[in-house]
Amino acid sequence: MKSFRFLLLAICVFGAALRLHGIHNPILDHPNWRQGDTANIARNFYRLNGNILYPQTNYDGPPPHYVELELQIVPYLAAALYHLFGIHPIFGRLLSLGFSVATIAVIGLFGRWLFDDALAGLVAALAFAIFPGSIYYGRTFTPDAAMVFFLTAALYATARLLLEDLAVEPRRLARAAGLCTLALLAKPVALAGLFAALGPLVERLRAKHAIRPTALIVLGFVPLAILEMYDHAVRAHAQWLWASGILAKHVLPHLIGSFTSIHAFAWQVKHALFGLNLFRITMLGTIGSIVAFLSLFTLPRVKMRSPLLLPLWFLGAALYTYAVIAVERVDYYLFLLLPPCALAIGGAAVWARDRFGREPRTRFALAAGGTILGAAVLIGGLTAIAPYYRYSKTAYRNAVALDRALPRNALPVIAHYGPDIFYYMDRFGWEEDPYLWTPFDEESAIAKGSRYFISIEDARFRKNLELCAWMSRFPVVRFPGVSWPVYHTSLRAILPGARKRWRAFRRAERAGVGRAFLTAHGLCVLHSGKG
Repeated sequence: MKSFRFLLLAICVFGAALRLHGIHNPILDHPNWRQGDTANIARNFYRLNGNILYPQTNYDGPPPHYVELELQIVPYLAAALYHLFGIHPIFGRLLSLGFSVATIAVIGLFGRWLFDDALAGLVAALAFAIFPGSIYYGRTFTPDAAMVFFLTAALYATARLLLEDLAVEPRRLARAAGLCTLALLAKPVALAGLFAALGPLVERLRAKHAIRPTALIVLGFVPLAILEMYDHAVRAHAQWLWASGILAKHVLPHLIGSFTSIHAFAWQVKHALFGLNLFRITMLGTIGSIVAFLSLFTLPRVKMRSPLLLPLWFLGAALYTYAVIAVERVDYYLFLLLPPCALAIGGAAVWARDRFGREPRTRFALAAGGTILGAAVLIGGLTAIAPYYRYSKTAYRNAVALDRALPRNALPVIAHYGPDIFYYMDRFGWEEDPYLWTPFDEESAIAKGSRYFISIEDARFRKNLELCAWMSRFPVVRFPGVSWPVYHTSLRAILPGARKRWRAFRRAERAGVGRAFLTAHGLCVLHSGKG
């Protein structure tokens, strides 16, 4: 018992050390969009509204920018730390790191219990500790590490409750239901993993151990009811319906279409497999994927307290992949698949030891082989995620310089779709794709108080002939340390002859020579270099 705890602690320390790499990086590294959004919400909790039911982002004009998202556990805890230590996104990253390391510990306990073997728990914990996706996303300012922790702990507590507690003791029931609720609130996609709880429930009923209907309601329906109450409360004042919007506008139409059309079904399967390929590369790593896949074949040969739990966990993840990942092809959306992969590898270690390690010499060979295999998983995985740590130092310097240069109440439009730049500019405003933004959109932003247009993706902006020509009526101002063109969009600053030139451009555009007209006047000239 003591040796298990000591080794599990050592694995947790090792996992924490792996996750410290790049911890001080600006949140412009991958996934910069989600990290910028989360960091802005945390800062707005600290500065504007400390009510966790009122998360605010920084885009779409003047505040407030209330959004419908999952319960903002990590941003809210980060905001609490800001009150003690000041604003810095590293606190959000350290919170994710803490949840990730706690998941390593839970998986160790889970594996030991599930396979009734300390080796399974230690190997499962080590596998989760060294998976590349677990390392990288276990230190990003995002909600995913927290969700995976609560999901794993919820399944562990629920499985033990259903299979060990014949009386369903109220405190253990409340703990399991509370963890299930937190998993769903942390990210509703946890439902795909909680599907696995049906396994222990079926096994309990097969063993003819009754369970009170009230206990089933508390365990199965109360968490869903609380999730719905939370979402209803947030939707009541949200201006951006991210969660339900993605579901209604993207996920459900594709899912329904896949059941009504062979072509749509083939499209869904193709893109779901593409998402799984991303998972193979950056979440498990290629070698880790091979190990996890082969481990699945050993599970029927290993004794488990709940033989249905892992298969149902994988089945829930498969259904989720087909329904969601086919549309939202993001690797960390499959974070919830890492714990069962780790547990499967833990089970495979027990099978290999029992099958081949009966003598001290062969056990030593197995240990040496396992060490080499683990090192290969770690090194290959770190190579796969190495690009994720990179970020644009130029973008960081420009954003910080604009924070110093712009008026504090400025509402800029930035030609870049992502809240990461806004975080370091520390402003509210509009984030837009410069190729899709129109003069009418810009006029609307100016009417609402915008006085600056920052051409971050300048090459893409110059390809939007209409917008670029229209914006040429405003002077470009240069701020110290800022390499991006910044248009001063005050109506008082319109350049002489700008309206006449705009009308001439419109005539040239109708004649099909809009680009030639702009080039002749030295406007919107395409140039090489990064936009």
